Amino acid sequence: MIDFNNGAYLKLKKVAGDSVEKEVAPLFVNGEAIIGAYKSIRDFVVFTNKRIIAVNVQGLTGKKKDFSTLPYSKIQAFSIETAGVLDLDSELELYFSGLGKVRFEFTGASDITTIGRIIGEMIL
Repeated sequence: MIDFNNGAYLKLKKVAGDSVEKEVAPLFVNGEAIIGAYKSIRDFVVFTNKRIIAVNVQGLTGKKKDFSTLPYSKIQAFSIETAGVLDLDSELELYFSGLGKVRFEFTGASDITTIGRIIGEMIL
């Protein structure tokens, strides 16, 4: 399991879903599709219509990867923080039953309110 508190998922930036699809598609269940993908230097997070997949790229070569599945059905609550004038990043905090809090930071250019709306649609 990824340690979400170690700062590995800081400053995620939106990328095209097809740029990471070949890496996560083997995990997909029937009818699953990418809604959005966000990437930091090496690690990335994929939002699908069924879950969130957090990928931690490990090692020097990056061939070893840890895939953590975060199902929307286990989200108890969530919080979004939009970017401001001096604080240019936005944040998403998810509270999972049995797991605790998971936090992602996005660049200010990311549309955090759209992410919040999508998560709301999935859990409410």
